[in-house]
Amino acid sequence: MKYRNIPNETIRRLPIYMRALLFSKEQGRQSISSQDLSRFIGTNSAQIRKDFSYFGDFGTKGVGYNIDNLVKEIKKILKLDIDKRVALVGVGNLGSAVIAYPGFKMFGFDITAAFDIDPKKISRKIKNIVIENISKIPSLRDKEINLAIIAVPRQAAQEMTDALVKAGVTGILNFSPCYITVPKKVKVITIDIAMDLARLPYYVPAS
Repeated sequence: MKYRNIPNETIRRLPIYMRALLFSKEQGRQSISSQDLSRFIGTNSAQIRKDFSYFGDFGTKGVGYNIDNLVKEIKKILKLDIDKRVALVGVGNLGSAVIAYPGFKMFGFDITAAFDIDPKKISRKIKNIVIENISKIPSLRDKEINLAIIAVPRQAAQEMTDALVKAGVTGILNFSPCYITVPKKVKVITIDIAMDLARLPYYVPAS
């Protein structure tokens, strides 16, 4: 189902809700109220109910939300109901940390291909993934992988992006500290840890 006119902030919060629901399930809970969910993630319950209202009526008055059912609905909305294979470009310090990060499994992501330009890294294995030369990026089309993570230096980011787009990739998580251009059909989300850290002192009281 294609949802329209949904605020980007609502979509941004859905994975947060899903993670909280899965943690609650691990604690033995079968249902949860919007109030309990709000305390778990640090937002207000009205916002949670409003976010869910865009997609349907998932709760039961006096009971709350069935955790399994709500997780299933969120996965369907985010198109996470089928496991997603992901390619990684750049297996340096950051890229290696990305591969090692266990949190992707919670959302059904599996990094199954990795590429680098360094001859010393090519053909090495990291977490059962054989690192390939970046010249092999076109093979992603045959592997039917349409999601990728870029963790390369700024000066190489656009070139790698262009190669991924030609290989049929339509979703890119960009860790490179720069703006990259893509066709309209391709979605890019850029994460710059240094920029986010640069905002933090503004909110910290002066000592």
